[in-house]
Amino acid sequence: MTETRYEQLDETIFRDTLPCGLPVMVVPRKGFSKKLCYLAVDFGSVHTDFTLDGTAYHVPAGTAHYLEHKLFDMPGDRDVSAEFAQLGANVNAFTSYDMTAYYFSCTENFSACLRLLTEFVFTPYFTAESVEKERGIIDQEIGMNLDSPDNVIFDRLMAAMFREHPIRVPILGSRESIREITHETLELCHRAFYTPGNCCLCVIADEDPGEIPELVRQVLSDAVRPMGVKFPMPEEAMTCPEGLTRCAMDIAMPTFCLGFKCESVGQGEAAIRQEIAADLAAEALFGESSQLYLQMYESGIIDSSFGGGFDCADGCAMLLCSGDSEEPERVREAVLSRAEALLREGIGADYFLRMKRSALGRRIKGLDSFDGTCFRLCAYHFAGFDYFRFPAIYQDITPEEVLAFLARVVKPDRCALSVIDSVAEPAI
Repeated sequence: MTETRYEQLDETIFRDTLPCGLPVMVVPRKGFSKKLCYLAVDFGSVHTDFTLDGTAYHVPAGTAHYLEHKLFDMPGDRDVSAEFAQLGANVNAFTSYDMTAYYFSCTENFSACLRLLTEFVFTPYFTAESVEKERGIIDQEIGMNLDSPDNVIFDRLMAAMFREHPIRVPILGSRESIREITHETLELCHRAFYTPGNCCLCVIADEDPGEIPELVRQVLSDAVRPMGVKFPMPEEAMTCPEGLTRCAMDIAMPTFCLGFKCESVGQGEAAIRQEIAADLAAEALFGESSQLYLQMYESGIIDSSFGGGFDCADGCAMLLCSGDSEEPERVREAVLSRAEALLREGIGADYFLRMKRSALGRRIKGLDSFDGTCFRLCAYHFAGFDYFRFPAIYQDITPEEVLAFLARVVKPDRCALSVIDSVAEPAI
């Protein structure tokens, strides 16, 4: 294994790549009883078009999430969650737009847990009957999301912002799309993307880093498997097809989510540099210490629920802010107006330095979270960047880059507003 030391973070990463192609990262945390392991797959809900062995395929929306559910089935009616529980561990998984991750946490029996995680993720077991049974469970999950204001407002915003990109479709898919998913669909996607070379294993634990690759090799063959090749994401115009989408739900107060369409961040160091510049732009524009936030809060347009930041997925990105407000259109106009003022006035050197130090401090503090650190190490590995190098990017970023981002992105034609109004009280 190779060892890399990051003095500014007081962190060390041990790295190895197994003969089968699986990258392994180990972050030692001496003296901690908690142990966390992530097995991430570079396959998410937006990856519906790909080739495998020279043949092109399209799979229905929601396939990645459906596959995540079904991998917890094992031959012989084995219950993966129960087996982890017997080992004193918790196991879970999630599907995002561009990644699926399976993870466990434990304080004991780490080796057995790691072998079990590797076994169930890389050993699919699907039957037509079990896949059909799961369809009802996922249908119920979709129904719950349709009743959740947070999910509804974001999903409607994505549909308003994007014409072609599959992010316009919820991660779970739709009730219509999941009816098209069969056990053959899941087997195809597992064969295409659940190959060791398309995955990443990340461990944070007080364990011997050198032993972890060998534990995985006890389960995985050394053979390198062919993997699927994702189609490039469709080209998107930077204008939004809808400027406003609204609906009504049974909520106490109207709520909104405002988005500005951004160029894709791409890969490597340029990707995290754009992300950091965008995060700082969000802080300068509508962070809690910003002039805009204070003005809107004092005037009652927003309350403490207001916040925002930058988000991205494979092939797309967006600047977002959200919260409760009786006047969401005024929030949109205030954000646009303040962006214009920032471009005229610039960002003072002292304020920029304080803002940058604060943002860097929050990221460093975030390393205290085992879950957040594993997630980011895996996500940035897939993006071709060593996440623990982020302090150097912060040190190098300039106010001009932040202002250039605002000038490019915060425009009326790049903007969409999603609003959920309160259902009116019936007249007595």
